[in-house]
Amino acid sequence: MEKDSRQAQYPIRTVLCVFISCIGSFSMGWTIGSPNLPAESTHNCVNGSAHDNNKNLPDCLPMSSSIWGIVVSIFCIGALIASFLAEPAMTMLGRKATIALSNVGWLVGAIIMGLSTSPAMFGFGRFLAGISCGMGSVATPTYNGEVSTILFRGAMGVCNQLMIVCGILASNAVGIFLSSVPLWRINYSLVAVPALLQIMLVPFLVESPRYLVSVNKHDEARKALQVLRGPQYNIEYELNDIIQGQRKKANTVDDDTITTTIEKEKEVIKEQAMISDTDTSVFKDSQTSNETCSFRDILRDPHLRYVTLTIMMLHIAQQFSGVNGVMYYSTIIFRQSYGVDQARQLAFIGSAVNLIVTVLSVYLVERCGRRFLLLLAQSVGAISATLLVISGHFNIPALTSTAVMLFISAFAIGLGPIPWLLTSELTPTRATSRVTALATGANWLSNFGVALMFPSLLENIHSYAFLIFGISLALSTLLTYLFVPETKGRAIEDINNDIIARVLRDKNPTNETEFHHHGL
Repeated sequence: MEKDSRQAQYPIRTVLCVFISCIGSFSMGWTIGSPNLPAESTHNCVNGSAHDNNKNLPDCLPMSSSIWGIVVSIFCIGALIASFLAEPAMTMLGRKATIALSNVGWLVGAIIMGLSTSPAMFGFGRFLAGISCGMGSVATPTYNGEVSTILFRGAMGVCNQLMIVCGILASNAVGIFLSSVPLWRINYSLVAVPALLQIMLVPFLVESPRYLVSVNKHDEARKALQVLRGPQYNIEYELNDIIQGQRKKANTVDDDTITTTIEKEKEVIKEQAMISDTDTSVFKDSQTSNETCSFRDILRDPHLRYVTLTIMMLHIAQQFSGVNGVMYYSTIIFRQSYGVDQARQLAFIGSAVNLIVTVLSVYLVERCGRRFLLLLAQSVGAISATLLVISGHFNIPALTSTAVMLFISAFAIGLGPIPWLLTSELTPTRATSRVTALATGANWLSNFGVALMFPSLLENIHSYAFLIFGISLALSTLLTYLFVPETKGRAIEDINNDIIARVLRDKNPTNETEFHHHGL
């Protein structure tokens, strides 16, 4: 007897597809981490712009700390722009093609950075790499969330952040050996290697069944889901759930009409919560379902507005935790208390801690739940930020290194992977592209702001910079407690049913006990 695919755990083809899609996340991690160790050799070397090592290329690209901060963070602007370009690309081309397209910026940017002769040229290469980061940061989490199994969607979703962390660690490990003139050029160019690898492996990806259903390609969706789950599974019930979710959510509800349709919507929610048998009428009814959600729909539909604001809050909180400032400039932070060599070693250890704790989060996310790990990460992050203020004020090197490692660990256990995971889990398929684009845009804009301000903050107010991030983390802890639901082990369609129920409950507080909100 065939097993129900909704009970599948780690089908081989699904795992392979998630891994291939996450190669782009590795490239993103390399882009983030690559300026950390070779920073001095890149913009502040002894020979300056002299051509001692190569007659065609300067030894380094001299620039002030503020200009270096702009050049390092400019990739965030490219990512911000690309996050909105990825939305129409995913809708028109599909998830698979968008993942392939996202590698172009890394390939071209790698060449430009490796051959750069001026800060402007180097910054342009970083900008192009950022274009790829932006497209990948939308396409990869979306794809992973849509192809993953229900029971282990969390673990598979965390793989996105895990590969980002692997890319950061790899860039720091290589940077130890390439932090000199003229080897720093190779360090930045190596991002082309994983980009080429992903392009070669894209043919082995299976298109997202949820995307195929959203564009009314049901036969292709059935075939894709069967390939993802394997021949030993019966995929009809899972496919039926996907199609029903598309059909029921095809129409938006605005604030002007929701009050008069509360009872009707409650009946729809109850109907959605029941698993019905698969029959051909479902396919006929869903022919009007397609991915046509607009930004206006997001503003008018209370359900989509709630989801979008919640997800954007998490992404902004992720960046205003200050962790990417630490990852970009950890060497500079440690140099305030240690020598150059020790600072580089501690920066590498910090990246290793990031990887180890992220691996641990893959195990914990399906056991402790998303909500718990988020609250743990944000609260511990606030505490560690406070410790960094204290260690800097009293000049306690041991406390500085300990607090940085605790800060990185807190981020890696929850605030790093889970906002990306919840982006796909909380959003109905018809709105995935738009909501993900908005959330990713907010993420990269916040990333740019933090990366741009962090060097100046460190230079002017020193460790008190972390007081800003500690306050941000404390505030985000409260917002997470109030608004973020638990999604562990639940179908995307079921999660959205409960969010709709909360919206209806807020509009009509009576009889709110009729629904089970799973943490809402």
